[in-house]
Amino acid sequence: MQNYAEHDGLGLAELVRKREVTPAELLDAAVERIERHNGSLNAVVYKAYDEARAGASGPLPDGPFKGVPFLIKDLGVRVKNWPRTSASRFARIDADADDSILTQRYRAAGVVLAGKTNTPEFGIPGVTTSALLGPCRNPWNPDHISGGSSGGAASAVASGMVPLAHASDGLGSIRIPAACCGLVGMKTTRDRNPNGEHDTDRVIGFSVDHVVSRTVRDSAAMLDATGAPQPGSPYAHPYQERPYLEEITRSPGKLRIRWSTETPAGDPIDPDVQATIERTAETLKALGHDVREEGLGIDYRALYRAQGIVSASNFAANISRWVAIKGREPGDEIEGLARRAYEAGKALNGAQALWGLQELRLRTREVLQRFEAFDVYLCPVMCTPPPRVDFLDTLMEDLKEFDRRQRITFGFTPPFNMTGQPSLSLPLGQSRDNLPIGMMFTAKYADEATLFRLAGQLEKEMPWKDRKPVVWD
Repeated sequence: MQNYAEHDGLGLAELVRKREVTPAELLDAAVERIERHNGSLNAVVYKAYDEARAGASGPLPDGPFKGVPFLIKDLGVRVKNWPRTSASRFARIDADADDSILTQRYRAAGVVLAGKTNTPEFGIPGVTTSALLGPCRNPWNPDHISGGSSGGAASAVASGMVPLAHASDGLGSIRIPAACCGLVGMKTTRDRNPNGEHDTDRVIGFSVDHVVSRTVRDSAAMLDATGAPQPGSPYAHPYQERPYLEEITRSPGKLRIRWSTETPAGDPIDPDVQATIERTAETLKALGHDVREEGLGIDYRALYRAQGIVSASNFAANISRWVAIKGREPGDEIEGLARRAYEAGKALNGAQALWGLQELRLRTREVLQRFEAFDVYLCPVMCTPPPRVDFLDTLMEDLKEFDRRQRITFGFTPPFNMTGQPSLSLPLGQSRDNLPIGMMFTAKYADEATLFRLAGQLEKEMPWKDRKPVVWD
């Protein structure tokens, strides 16, 4: 199928419904592109072609993405009989016994699961590289990062291997790769998508699952397919008035939009990023929105201190579960970032962990209260365009230097994982070196609808569909 990559997921599914193409033919096109580009990108780390061909040739659910090839991130979400490594030599599982509830919902949406995508060890950093799986590269320039921790998913989608792919976001891991690779990346409201009955990592509420995609409508349609209440969930399901696929066709009305480039440490942002947010703000004004420059004005130091305690405690608790399974402590199988987080978490006591949770609740309430005065907060996803792969090396010995480099690259995404708000990256700019620049739009808790309406408007006003990366044809 020569024009396979020119279609989004819904477009390919429409061709299947019209019987202009078969799911098997779509899979062949996906496999051809994976084999052609993966050597230079290292986006796909597990290939399930035989299983996928059997699935594509048999009956498929009549979902919105019937017959569309799809990839799962190699972190957290289980696929029956597939390995799950979390990019860790210590925590590798040879074959999962069953599908996660989210995997079940992807299958019900009609997709054909073809493999797994690259991720850093335990999804910790904003770049996708590990000793086990190696570095993932950006289709716009393979010398640059694809972001993390869903960098493999973003690289695969941006290069046209698949039109959309599973991704997850704990402190920016959907939005950062989407920004790096010129994609749409929605971090959903907390508990919008199912977490599964075995997912201890979601207990602190930071991490969510969704997809990265090339179009807004694919993101909306997949969330409609997967975002139903989860049986047995201890939390109320976030409110949704109507299908999100319908929302993108509706006018957002006149929104109160505030924008800022303030960073937690006061670091400056790249001039190309600055120019993109200013151009975005001017476009929003021209569309009739009430747009003003105004930061959140929160105590980032206190917020991040609480988050660090909570994250370290949770990480140590998760590794302790692996220790129980393995019957031993991890040796040199875990990398420096994971080792540091594990040791830091073990050093904390119960009172400190609970203090962190209490403080986090107080600080996130301050953020949520800010949103009572406006509808949408606009800021960049990243402080810079995607840096070179060798600039952010997770295996470097000087972890403090790695932290500094991350800080001056990724300055905006984490607060909205802590608050649980929906937050969306859109590819609205490019650097002078033709690397993508993403803008981030955050709405009130459970208000994906406003973000999808605004995204539908901007997709028409500031279109990105004709931009193609170097690794494409």
